[in-house]
Amino acid sequence: MRLLMQRTPRGFTLIELLVVLAIVALLATLALPRYVQHVERSKEIVLADNLRRLRDSIDQFYGDHGRYPDSLQELVDRRYLRTLPIDPITGRSDGWIIEAPGEDFEGQVFDIHSGAVGLTRDGRRFGDL
Repeated sequence: MRLLMQRTPRGFTLIELLVVLAIVALLATLALPRYVQHVERSKEIVLADNLRRLRDSIDQFYGDHGRYPDSLQELVDRRYLRTLPIDPITGRSDGWIIEAPGEDFEGQVFDIHSGAVGLTRDGRRFGDL
C-alpha cells in the first residue's frame, strides 16, 4: 500500500496535452490575422517614408545643381543618400519606377514611384503613393 502513495508523476496525460494544444491553437487563430494586418500596415508606412526621402533628395539635388539627377545611383554617388532604399512591398531596391522631367529640364529623375502591384489598405495603388 505504501508503494502506491509514493508514486511520482511521470508526465502529462494525452488529454492534458490535447487541451493545451487546443488553447494554443485558439490563441494563434486570434492573434495571427492581427499580426499580418500590422505587418502590411508597417510596410505601407515604410514605403511612404522611403518615397518621401527619395523625393526630398531629388529636390535637394536639383536645388544644388540646377538639374535633375541622371539616375538614382547618382544620388548615392554624390552622397544625397547612403544607399538606395528598398521598396518594402517588392523587397527590391531596383524596382522603383522613375518619372523623367519635362523636355525643358536636364536630367532623368524627376519623380519616383513604387513598382509594386496591388492596392494599399485604403484602396490606392502602390504606384500612386
